[in-house]
Amino acid sequence: MGINIAVFASGGGSDLQAIIDACESGRLDAHVAVVISNNSGAKALQRAKAHNIPAFHFSQKIITDQNQLDKTMLDTLIDNEVDIIFLAGYLKKLGANILKAFENRVYNIHPSLLPKYGGKGMYGINVHTAVINAGEKETGITIHRVIEEYDKGEIIAQRKVPVRENDTPETLAARVLTQEHLFIVEILEKIIEEMSK
Repeated sequence: MGINIAVFASGGGSDLQAIIDACESGRLDAHVAVVISNNSGAKALQRAKAHNIPAFHFSQKIITDQNQLDKTMLDTLIDNEVDIIFLAGYLKKLGANILKAFENRVYNIHPSLLPKYGGKGMYGINVHTAVINAGEKETGITIHRVIEEYDKGEIIAQRKVPVRENDTPETLAARVLTQEHLFIVEILEKIIEEMSK
């Protein structure tokens, strides 16, 4: 039947779209079982609905108690028979109960070569700006397991992306994102193969 993936996303969801497309084409022996966002206006929720994938907005604007919020999210994951969780541009920490229930099965994609340019506040254009300001010659993408500390979990895979002399944070972001869509599917394929053994 394949692996059930939950994708958490806060924004546009282009990584989510890459995962959906790979599932629908049969490249991944999986399907996106549920999409969760902390942002009611996230395009990721619209993408999910367009593919008839259950989509939920959960945030402290709706459920003010953090423990209740975590429980609701965990119940949703269990109800949708989720096997693995993938954070694709999700900007909130997952609760300890979710991390415990899905130990070693929660993954994140980060737009730098961790441990460089990781941690709180290091996301999106902030990362690419920091890379350029530091004069780096290369950056890249990291897929890692998620633990309670931001960007500190075990690194599963990395792909390097060159930084060009005339790059702006925006041009660098665009080049990294193009690679991200390919890399996310490639690594998910390997993760799913391992789980299916």
